[in-house]
Parts: sequence; C-alpha cells; structure tokens
Amino acid sequence: MKMLLPLLVVAALFALAFIAGPAGAGWLFGVALPYAALALLVGGLLYRVALWARAPVPFRIPVSCGQQASLDWIRPARLDNPRSAAGAVGRMAIEVLLFRSLLRNTRAKQTADGRLVYGTDLALWAGALAMHWAMLVLLVRHLRFVTEPVPALVLAVERVDSFLEIGLPAVYLTSVLFLGALLYLLGRRLANPLVRYVSLPTDYFALFLLLGIGLSGFAMRHLFRTDLAAAKELAMGLVRFAPVVPEAVGGVFFGHLFLVAALAAYLPFSKLLHAPGVFLSPTRNLANNNRAVRHVNPWDYPVKVHSYEDYENELREKMVHAGIPVEREPEPVTAAVLVGATEPAASADTQDPAGRV
Repeated sequence: MKMLLPLLVVAALFALAFIAGPAGAGWLFGVALPYAALALLVGGLLYRVALWARAPVPFRIPVSCGQQASLDWIRPARLDNPRSAAGAVGRMAIEVLLFRSLLRNTRAKQTADGRLVYGTDLALWAGALAMHWAMLVLLVRHLRFVTEPVPALVLAVERVDSFLEIGLPAVYLTSVLFLGALLYLLGRRLANPLVRYVSLPTDYFALFLLLGIGLSGFAMRHLFRTDLAAAKELAMGLVRFAPVVPEAVGGVFFGHLFLVAALAAYLPFSKLLHAPGVFLSPTRNLANNNRAVRHVNPWDYPVKVHSYEDYENELREKMVHAGIPVEREPEPVTAAVLVGATEPAASADTQDPAGRV
C-alpha cells in the first residue's frame, strides 16, 4: 500500500492533464498551474533557506572521520577533517560532485561465522551519481526551450549527449541513464527488505514522479513526436510573461508539464530539498579547527552562578561534622575566643552606679 497509493496519485495527475489539457483546459495546465508551482518553489526555497540560515550555530560541529590536525609528525586528513576554509570547500566539492559519503559503510551483512561486516555499496553510489548527473544534463539541455538564441554551451552539451547517434531522432545518453538509475533505485527499495521496511509513501512518490517525468519526456521525443516548435512557443511565453497556448501542443506534453509543476511545488516541502540544504549544513561546511582556535558562544550573557567554593564556605562546618571531605579545613578557634564566648556577662544586680562590678 505504501507503493500503490503514490503510483496511483502520479498516474492520476498525468491522466488528468493528458485528458483535460487538449479538451479546453490548456490555459490551466499550461499557464496557471506552472506559474503557481513556480511561486511555491521560489517562496518555499526562500523560506526554508532563511529558516536554516537563522538557526544558531555558536560552535564548530563538523562531522569528520579522518585524523585532525595536531602534532607536526602526525599526518592529518586534509579533506576528511579540514582545518582551513580551503579544505572545507574541497570537502564540500567532493561531497556535492562525487557523493563521497555514499562510499562509507552504506551496506551491512552477516557472514557465515556470525560476524557483522560493513562495506561500501558501489551500486547505490553509482546509481545515485548517475541519476543526479543525468538530471543536471537534462536541465541544461532543456534550456533550449527558454532561450533564444540557444547558448553555444547548450548546443555543445546536446551534441556530446547524442554522440552515439542511435535512432532518429537520436537517443540521448542521459535520458537512458536517468531512467535506468531511477529504475534501479526503485528496484533496490523493493528488493531489499530492510530498505523496504523503512520506506515511506513519500519516498515512492518522489521516485514515481521523477519516473513519470522521464518516461513522458522520452515518449514525446521517440513515440508521439510532439511539435517542438509549439512547445518552445509555450515555454518562451511563460518566460517572457506573455503566455500563449498553441493548439499543436498535445496531451502528453500537458501531462509532462503538469508532473514537472507538481515536482516543483512539492520540492520545498520534501526531503528532495537536500540540494541547497547540503551547503548550509554546519556538520559539513565548517573547518574543524577546535584545537587551534577557541570558539566562544556569541550569545553568552552574564549568569549568576553559585560555585563550589561558595557552597563549601557556607556549609563547611556541617560537611566536616558529617564526615564529608572538604578542600579547606575550617579555621581553628583560639582559646581567647572560646573564653570570651563562654564567660557569663555581669548582671545588672552586681553593678554599682559607676558601672563597676
């Protein structure tokens, strides 16, 4: 049920736009909903980033797994445990571009003799890396629909992406990688009982949404042959805030665009927002120089405290009487003090008018 409901929701979203778009609701699915999704995306991103930026981080709390810089003769891990800002930037770059954290103890299994062994799940790392990089190239390629003239970089990316020249129109390599990586991630979530147990409906919803976008885009290019000129006219109208809905745009395009709008609206409120969040994570974007620099909490304010010394001064005699050890023994009482404390005072009956006893 955790998988079936998200699948039905994504299928219903596509079917709704596929049927209603060409039937007279093209302005709704081609203009109104994309603008609303864009507003939710921008507003949600700004809200979440502002919320993260306001979170107090008074101390350095980087999560590190390498040797920290200490003595000169001990070799430090300059990227795993960076001491400088340059090292922190290098660590972030490796994490963002190569997903290095996925290469560390992401799989556990029990051996025949009962030992629990941790290792690297290379398939998970390769699948996640392929999906994210392919999605980035897909976004770059789609810039040709919202730019005129098309930048040379976008054209170069298209030429490299279709260098195999398979089919007509040519099959893009990133399209195959994107769909294949998504199918692997979905299959892993279904085949692994541990991963399947911890999976939530939102996890399946994100995968099915991305799969729906990828499959509908692949179908438009290779199966149903959508009018690319009409699609670019609609996209350029949205960018220039002069929207127009050409009649040549078909139902598959409306379904594809509606799924993209749903993903954009869903992104700020889901775990998919780790893209900007990784740059604001204090466990990764800070240098670990706690041994070299003393960091003082800037929000500290004077607090009236009751030290142990004050506590002992007040209760020293009682502590000694109870047999509790103290740091400073009580001062000895002199004989003169004892005599003065024990001698009875002269009464008024024994005193003469002059005050003599």
